[in-house]
Amino acid sequence: MLHVDLIAPVATLLDRHASRRPEQVAYWDSSRSVTYAELAARTASIAANLTKAGLKEGDKVAIYLPNGVDWIEACFAALRAGAVVVPISFDAAEGEISYRLTDAGCSFVVTATARRELVGKICNDAGIALQVIFAGADARGAGASMANLAEGRAASPLDPVDIDRSSFIIYTSGTTGRAKGVLLSLRGMLWIAAACWAPIGKLTEKDAVLSPLPLFHSYGLNLSVLSVLAVGASEHIMERFSPQQALDLLQTGKYSIMPGVPTMFHYLLLRAQEAGVERLGSVRLCISAGAIMPASLNKAFEDRFKTRLLDGYGITETSTMVTMNWLHGARPMGSCGLPVPGLAVRIIDPTSSEDVPIGSEGELIVRGPNLMQGYHNKPAETASALKKGWYHTGDLAKSDASGYLTITGRIKELIIRGGQNIAPAEIEEVVVKHPQVRDCAVVGVKHATLGEVPFLFVVAKENELDVASLMDHCRAHLSSYKVPEATHLVSEIPRTGSGKIMRFKLVEALNQA
Repeated sequence: MLHVDLIAPVATLLDRHASRRPEQVAYWDSSRSVTYAELAARTASIAANLTKAGLKEGDKVAIYLPNGVDWIEACFAALRAGAVVVPISFDAAEGEISYRLTDAGCSFVVTATARRELVGKICNDAGIALQVIFAGADARGAGASMANLAEGRAASPLDPVDIDRSSFIIYTSGTTGRAKGVLLSLRGMLWIAAACWAPIGKLTEKDAVLSPLPLFHSYGLNLSVLSVLAVGASEHIMERFSPQQALDLLQTGKYSIMPGVPTMFHYLLLRAQEAGVERLGSVRLCISAGAIMPASLNKAFEDRFKTRLLDGYGITETSTMVTMNWLHGARPMGSCGLPVPGLAVRIIDPTSSEDVPIGSEGELIVRGPNLMQGYHNKPAETASALKKGWYHTGDLAKSDASGYLTITGRIKELIIRGGQNIAPAEIEEVVVKHPQVRDCAVVGVKHATLGEVPFLFVVAKENELDVASLMDHCRAHLSSYKVPEATHLVSEIPRTGSGKIMRFKLVEALNQA
């Protein structure tokens, strides 16, 4: 069941496929492609030249690029040089980028020439020194570039064999409002390929994947970057998701698998209905994770396309997947599937920590070889989340008699908008700095296609609030998906005696309005 041969150092996997299928295209995007032989050679050269430029084993390398082949090469080269990879969204706000670079202690950043001025400003404002490597066709004259590093190998790359060391710091929002850097090993990430994508999704070297997933996210990094490499498949990386473009590409018949999040499949289905499309080319499997898949959407999608859409549940702290539905056999729609083989799960009473009866709701806790190593520089948060070898997810779940799990809610207050985590406190921290805001609170409100969206409640100074100005303020300091969908003026924010926001009262007020 477990495909143990997939759990190996990046260099081993690259050399394996360069030997077995040298001319097979490994990854391609709208501007270029790379074969396995080229990928092995180019990443070896880039890694060796990064070391020559001063990169040491254990140094942090930020990848601040849009989706594409450059992202893949930067990731594999950094790992081959012994670095820790720190992915950053190309759409992140300035403050978010600065925090990740400084919190992780990055010494190198790989980015696009379009971000040259912004990176320079961040370095100056934060007082940090970074070696900047530029990627892209226009990067040759921009100083140090990926293209130049790939051309001449200074020596052999380090190619570390220790796959249990920290290899990634992936930032995820937390209830404190400050993003937490999740430390993950290569073994933990590839264990998901070996225990989930290969045996359950039947991902092999014969597959051609169409991936719209953001590569900086743990789901995209695990499936679309590392697992495609592990099995030796081919993949077309979309820079960003477009329902029409995805539908057009799928109609070519070149692709066998498409991963996504529920929102993507919702819009893909709508566009197909509008266009009268009833088939997805040669696609045999669509995979959904990142947020809860509504049973109605899952059924409507499969009924129209006659293609399996398998839903799973995963989190960054577990190197992504915890549960997954299988290709064969009946499954209860709306369930996120069975625990991935080799992973132990329990559903406990959050108060007593005792296991709850089958069918009862409780907190889902997880144990297995894919668990995070902790939160970077956050020992207290690590101790709170990891107890006696179990990761406490903060998510509420229930299990049926056959072991199928359904996620029913969350103990923690994260808002999941289209698969992206949003900490209410992170938005509140920005909003309260607006000169007209006295107090504020953010809650998650159900949304038909995105799952949840943030709603903002504001106590205004002098009872005056320029909402347009406030939204401009939010857009300047937050990623677009974190900007509140609606703003409500209130006289006060309900709080407990200790000052904690009673968000449920705000939700109740919305429902009664």
